[in-house]
Amino acid sequence: MQKFLTAKWHDLVMANYEVAPELLEKRLPKGVSFDFHEDKLFVSLVGFMFLDTRVLSVPIPFHVNFEEVNLRFYVKRETETETKRGVCFVKEIVPRLAIAKVADIVYGEPYECWKMSHTRTEKEVGYTWEKDGCRSSILVETGKNLGVPAENSHGEFIIEHYWGYTKRGTNRTDEYKVEHPKWEIFEVTYAEIDVDFGKVYGAEFDFLSDTEPHSVLMAKGSEIAVYKGAKIIDS
Repeated sequence: MQKFLTAKWHDLVMANYEVAPELLEKRLPKGVSFDFHEDKLFVSLVGFMFLDTRVLSVPIPFHVNFEEVNLRFYVKRETETETKRGVCFVKEIVPRLAIAKVADIVYGEPYECWKMSHTRTEKEVGYTWEKDGCRSSILVETGKNLGVPAENSHGEFIIEHYWGYTKRGTNRTDEYKVEHPKWEIFEVTYAEIDVDFGKVYGAEFDFLSDTEPHSVLMAKGSEIAVYKGAKIIDS
């Protein structure tokens, strides 16, 4: 497989909400099923930094370092040889229009361009995204390094998914691989989430605005590689 994109993903803030499967059924691509952890299905609001971004090993001027915020849910694909654990995206927000367009063309992902900024101090990590008067933010205060999450733990489940699945029409599903080492996570001592989920992600997600997350995690991140996608279903 060919590496299409390489970068560093750093300071990943993840707010994780338990939801009913019915909320996401219409978004589930053919060929995959929901991935539950301890009988719970999650959506995650994830903010992070894209750094040293290169497409086919080439840095693109003014598109090397930028923020991303996405809302994702967890799926798996069973094959004869393995279970591929992956994610699907409700929406991915970035601050550069060219990034959104390329991601939409190459991967069919639901990207949008918003005004974005981030905060990074010794103890705080935060992200802000704004468009048409709708401003959202997520901020955490962090404590000690907790290391790599234990096997089969909630933390491992949230951060260790290495495939992306895209619903590109009623009968087409694309698959792509994301490669990175296991991530260390940090203790989150305080979290402030100010998001109008209904306005940003659609009316069906409005209830999350008043819902306490099941967990909030902060991962250190690492170098990553995203491989060129391929159709797994097209009928």
